[in-house]
Amino acid sequence: MKYLLLTATLLALLLSHPAQAQSADEQAAQKAWMDYMTPGDMHKMLAKSDGEWTFAMTSWMSPNSEPMKSTGSTVNHMILGGRYQESRHTGNIMDMPFEGIGTLGYDNAKKVFVSSWVDNMGTGIMHMEGQWDEASQAINFTGKAFDPITGKDYDVKEVFKWVDDNTQQMEMYTVVDGKEVKNMEITFTRK
Repeated sequence: MKYLLLTATLLALLLSHPAQAQSADEQAAQKAWMDYMTPGDMHKMLAKSDGEWTFAMTSWMSPNSEPMKSTGSTVNHMILGGRYQESRHTGNIMDMPFEGIGTLGYDNAKKVFVSSWVDNMGTGIMHMEGQWDEASQAINFTGKAFDPITGKDYDVKEVFKWVDDNTQQMEMYTVVDGKEVKNMEITFTRK
């Protein structure tokens, strides 16, 4: 909370002074904040996915297990002045109602995509960061998730691909016995 108040106070001070009355350091700080807070091309790219989607998901509990299939709906919309895309997912997984909320953004300062995920199948928050790959039209995310069975975090990788304007694909991988294993794939189709 202290960081939030300090950030808001600093930003208000920087923006309230005319540029000619500011020192070079103050002008540089103001420019850095404006660059950091202004949505750009990557945010516009995310906004193109706003709307209603359906999804078909295949997941595996372990590498040799039978795949589980489920379907559901997703609604995407940009929030906070076009800075982040919120995705709300509903469906059924293993005959249980499923709800999940994802937040996807682009950090102008770090030059990376940022993602968070929460759902009703746990009580933690998964965070990931990733780079855009123009050749594959995908964001390659890496991060950590928590395993309540072992009580430890584990590495996760997600590849989120724009197939076309009406189709997206997501693949999720975990590391099992030192090997990267796909544990989920989802195809999203625009309604």
